[in-house]
Amino acid sequence: MDNRINEICRKISALRSQMLAEEVSIRDQVNHDLDCTESSLRLMGMRAELGEWKAAGGSDRLPTVAERLKEDYRPVGKKPVKGAQSRRE
Repeated sequence: MDNRINEICRKISALRSQMLAEEVSIRDQVNHDLDCTESSLRLMGMRAELGEWKAAGGSDRLPTVAERLKEDYRPVGKKPVKGAQSRRE
């Protein structure tokens, strides 16, 4: 599970950095009176991709390492030891 969370975080981080770079490119094109249609469409696609992730529950806060380590993954009850029953008989 940790690998999946790390992979999702990396993808989101990469997507956000690409979006920022695309926004800078659009501002530069607008400042120089150039056509920014292609850049704008790419940025809209990236925003839609990020929106799909958030719609699927991606806006939830991811647990920190300390929080994951504090979680108790042990089974509720103790399992009987195999050799213990044969001794009683």
